[in-house]
Amino acid sequence: MTEVIVEADGGSRGNPGPAGYGAVVFDTDRARVLAERKEYVGVATNNVAEYRGLLAGLAAAAELGARVVAVRMDSKLVVEQMSGRWKVKHASMIPLAEQARALVAGFDRVSFTWIPRAQNSHADRLANEAMDDGALVGTVREAVAAGHAPGDQEPAVTDPATEQRFTATEPAKTTAAQPLSSPGWTGAVGRPTRLLLLRHGQTALSVERRYSGRGNPPLTDLGREQAERAAKMLAAKGDIAAVVSSPLQRARSTADAAATALGLPVRVLDGLTETDFGSWEGLTFAEAAQRDPELHSAWLGDPSLSAPGGESFDQVRERIEAVRRDLVALYPEQNVVVVSHVTPIKTLLQLALGVGPSLLYRLHLDLASLCVAEFYPDGGASVRLVNDTSYLAG
Repeated sequence: MTEVIVEADGGSRGNPGPAGYGAVVFDTDRARVLAERKEYVGVATNNVAEYRGLLAGLAAAAELGARVVAVRMDSKLVVEQMSGRWKVKHASMIPLAEQARALVAGFDRVSFTWIPRAQNSHADRLANEAMDDGALVGTVREAVAAGHAPGDQEPAVTDPATEQRFTATEPAKTTAAQPLSSPGWTGAVGRPTRLLLLRHGQTALSVERRYSGRGNPPLTDLGREQAERAAKMLAAKGDIAAVVSSPLQRARSTADAAATALGLPVRVLDGLTETDFGSWEGLTFAEAAQRDPELHSAWLGDPSLSAPGGESFDQVRERIEAVRRDLVALYPEQNVVVVSHVTPIKTLLQLALGVGPSLLYRLHLDLASLCVAEFYPDGGASVRLVNDTSYLAG
């Protein structure tokens, strides 16, 4: 497939407000749909959502092997900026435009054409479906504002004794009458959504140190024991509002143990799934390097590259950013257990620290380890704990 048409759209119900994008790839006759993409992106403006739709459409075209792309959008701003006739001035759109230009550079030719909204109905429908997916977040937000949050009605951690249970490295300095403030020099205000990031327990693939992405191996006997020990530790902490999990079996089993100990249900979030390692799934590091030596070597330092038929770390970051926004909206000022995998957990730590992708390659996380990251309502963030496995001993 050398030539395709990409139609993309984005919308925001509030501008800024709950936002989503849609993108569709057609053949050159626009007679056959080759790919569709849609995603709820949290609170954003129309223009940001439009750019996210463009990025998704271009990425889908690249995955199909297209060399020539005709982009059609009803966003005059995106079309004019990508055509080079208008400057990109808004800070939130500069990195998106740069990402789009990087994708464009990978094709032989890309054209941009403005079309009326009526001619962009397919992408518009996908964008609205994505925004509909975010209705739950909006509903919970309204309930919280009204003081009627669903689920656990306990208040967020405010007393020093409880605060100390979440970190052994920094004593609490708050009282019940004082809001929990950010540690260190971040200057963040308010009380955070605290994510207790728990990696799943051992599987047969992890014993053999094989790439384990979308495959679905169960926990080993030791993995189940690790899950039970982690669950006991979390139950002792208390003050946990929710348990959310990747859909993969190894994470679900670990999450189920924690949820049982805490007396909570498990909410499955597809965005927390592990990286898709494509044809490297099940291979060891050495086997993947031998199979695709040049790509594997480049992949180890470039988050925009993916395994053959797989997913790049940049793509993982996009969905993890959406998950983080949803968790902060769904559980404001609360403590949430997040059971996931190496890459999603590292990515959440990367977002909290505001650092580059080198963290993905340099940070080691043990099986069934715990990290703690906090995200504040004013946009601040902090990391309190990394790779704790003390509860697995003995």
